[in-house]
Amino acid sequence: MAFTMKASSSSAPLRLPGRRVVATATGRVSVRKLAAEAVLSPFPVGRAERRLSVSQTMSRLKEKGKTAFIPYITAGDPDLETTAEALRLLDSCGADVIELGVPFSDPYADGPVLQASAARALAGGATPDAVLSMLKEVTPELSCPVVIFSYFGPIVRRGPANFTAAAKAAGVQGLLVPDLPYVETCTFRSEATLKAT
Repeated sequence: MAFTMKASSSSAPLRLPGRRVVATATGRVSVRKLAAEAVLSPFPVGRAERRLSVSQTMSRLKEKGKTAFIPYITAGDPDLETTAEALRLLDSCGADVIELGVPFSDPYADGPVLQASAARALAGGATPDAVLSMLKEVTPELSCPVVIFSYFGPIVRRGPANFTAAAKAAGVQGLLVPDLPYVETCTFRSEATLKAT
């Protein structure tokens, strides 16, 4: 299992609302165990209908003087089934927004940990289409918005209009493109905004 979380201290174990604590003797919490708990206790019907946009979420947090919890995971590491479980778990743990990395063969803006994660995901067969397909199934179950982190190469290969339309259909509420060329910014933003309406 590639994902574990460590409780902040032994006196404050991780607790899921209305659920028992799931931790090992060393204080590490298994995502698979927690995800099983979350799947066995599904959210009330219609929870995803109350999902706020990214800007609404940030405005709400600002009004309350709170800081956003925005975890990042790489889609497909170790596989897409585990990614779906991790998305559900992060949502149940109170993520305000989830950033999901789309694996790319040349993640030069990332550090060594995320580069290795992308390499494992690609070796396991993760593709942008498979990631979007998984998201289409999972996002209706989530109460927080999902933003995808993708390099510009996969977007260009699919075509910006097609990519943004597919992302929108998959329930994605935002895109982070670290290597978007400055000269492409206005055109890409217009296309993304057009597809978001």
